[in-house]
Amino acid sequence: MLKIWGRVNSINVQKVLWTADELGLAYECVDAGMQFGVVTEDWFAGINPNRRVPAIDDDGVVVWESNAIVRYLTAKYSPGALMPESIEGRAQVDMWMDWQQTAIMLALGPLFVGLVRTALEDQDPTALDQAAKDVADGFRVLDGHLADRTYVLGDQLSAADIPLGCAAYRWYALDVDHPEMPNLRAWYERLTARPAYAERVMLALT
Repeated sequence: MLKIWGRVNSINVQKVLWTADELGLAYECVDAGMQFGVVTEDWFAGINPNRRVPAIDDDGVVVWESNAIVRYLTAKYSPGALMPESIEGRAQVDMWMDWQQTAIMLALGPLFVGLVRTALEDQDPTALDQAAKDVADGFRVLDGHLADRTYVLGDQLSAADIPLGCAAYRWYALDVDHPEMPNLRAWYERLTARPAYAERVMLALT
C-alpha cells in the first residue's frame, strides 16, 4: 500500500494527498514534520535524506519532493488523464509545475509565513506588501493563460493544476488584496467544487 509521510497543514503534503484522492488510491498517511517529529529519527534519513515531508513509499518505490511525487503518481496511475501520455503534454505539465515553484512560491511562501506564522509585532509590512504584489503579478500570468481554458492544460484537470490549485487556495485565504482576475477566479471555483480539493486543500491556514 502507498504510504505518505507528512502533515495535513503543509501545502506540499496537500498536493500529494489531493492527488492520491483524485486517483482513488488506498494509502496510509503518517503524521510527520514539525510538531509530529518523525523526520528527525535516524531511519527517516533513509526515506528522505533532507528530512522533510512529503515523502512516499509506493510498494518499495520511495519518492520525495512534492512535485516529483505528483508526477510519479499521476504518470503511474493516471496516464492519459491527469498525466498526458505525449512528451509535448508532459512538457506542459512540467512547465507549469516548475513555474509554481519558481515564480508563485518564491513570494507566496514568505507571504504565508509572514502573515500566518509570524507574530504581528515581528512582521515587516513593507516586505509583506511587496510579496503580495509579486504573487498577484504571478497569478496574472495564469489568469491570462486561462482565458480560453477550463483547466491549465485544457478541458480536464491534470497534474499541472495541482500545485497551482494549492497555491491559489492559500493566496485567496490570506488577508491581502486580491485584484480582479476573472479567469483565475473561475478556475479556482471549479477546483473548490471537487470533493478531494475541498477536503485536502481547503483547510484553515496554520
